[in-house]
Amino acid sequence: MTQTVMTQTLLSVKDLSVEFVGHKSTVHAVNGVNLRVNAGEIVGIVGESGCGKSTAVKGILGLLQAPGKVTGGSAELAGHGDLLSIKNKNLRKVRGASVGYVAQNPFGSLNPIYSIEEQFRNILKAHGQPSAKKVARERARAMLTSVGIAGPDRVLDGYSHQLSGGMAQRVVIAMAMLLEPELIIADEPTTGLDVTVQRQILDLIRDRVVDSTRGILLVTHDLGVIAQYCHRVVVMYAGKVVEAGSVETVFLNPAHPYTSALLGAIPRPGHELTRLLGSVPDLRVVPTDCSFRPRCKHAFEACSVSPDLREIAPDHLVACHLSERVGHGAS
Repeated sequence: MTQTVMTQTLLSVKDLSVEFVGHKSTVHAVNGVNLRVNAGEIVGIVGESGCGKSTAVKGILGLLQAPGKVTGGSAELAGHGDLLSIKNKNLRKVRGASVGYVAQNPFGSLNPIYSIEEQFRNILKAHGQPSAKKVARERARAMLTSVGIAGPDRVLDGYSHQLSGGMAQRVVIAMAMLLEPELIIADEPTTGLDVTVQRQILDLIRDRVVDSTRGILLVTHDLGVIAQYCHRVVVMYAGKVVEAGSVETVFLNPAHPYTSALLGAIPRPGHELTRLLGSVPDLRVVPTDCSFRPRCKHAFEACSVSPDLREIAPDHLVACHLSERVGHGAS
């Protein structure tokens, strides 16, 4: 994606850590994650299941369920300060008004007891917006129309169980955009949808930041989605960022073996399909060596020490000792 982006930083996350504390053990799910989202751009977070992608964004938004908790770091949102330091009552005011959230399961975000119209009105009420029935319905109708829903009145009068998966996700996006937030966080927004609907939903989300000052943080496991929709990519493995940079740079010149392995697993004409063996490590114990070492064909002596994330080129970060070897790459 080649669109020119603005440089104002909307979200800056530094050293984010999340743990799930159990009776017998603690899972260190996110370990010092750093990322940023600028105005007018889409940043994708990618990695296998269990790498901490969704946990990280839920930590940023204060949506972790017990026993999960943020144990360190900051998440500065432009104009609002550190989200991790805001009390829950005030954080709820920021969510929706300044940050819109689109979850994996749209039906989990919709209340089956209330009509869709009532749920739009409740959002307006919660944020002190005009919520008289006529005014709220007009705003809701306009938002549903903007996300491609034909016959918005029928949807407003109905309930979530009457919606298809694609329709429900469109409703959730409309709700997320109702108060025109600066930042949209979408966590696997097309999970379970057929390919045609997936593209429609992603086109819809992308179109919300074109020629605007908004930004999007998009969580996905699909590198094809990253390639088509994102400006920058953050690759996560075992709760850490292992590579980050522009999509063009990371995809054309991957510097981490994990990134190369993910790209090699994508079916492409004229390219041999490679399989990434092994699995994400058990994070009940934080690895002191490189967490990817057991699966890496390039591992050598230095990998016995966990590498730091460092800049190897302008805006291209990687956490890998291999990148320090002159003349060696990750391919």
